[in-house]
Amino acid sequence: MQEKKRFIIPLTVFFLLFYFSLPILASYTTILNNPAIGSITWAWILALAQFIMTWTLCIMYVKKAAQFDKKADVILSDAKKEESK
Repeated sequence: MQEKKRFIIPLTVFFLLFYFSLPILASYTTILNNPAIGSITWAWILALAQFIMTWTLCIMYVKKAAQFDKKADVILSDAKKEESK
């Protein structure tokens, strides 16, 4: 459980900070109004980056969850062996 928490909590904090940066920066600053590439502003770049970030974190979690599931299966099988003794 500790290993799972060490993985999930930092990812959750990063996700929330990154996710809420767009509405906060768009509402209270003019930083995102500056052009980044041609007439595309930083707001559009950050919004696109949020989609990429969400898919990336999802893929990372699915892979890591498979590892956690394998470890849980080992723990359960060990517990069953001890129980049957």
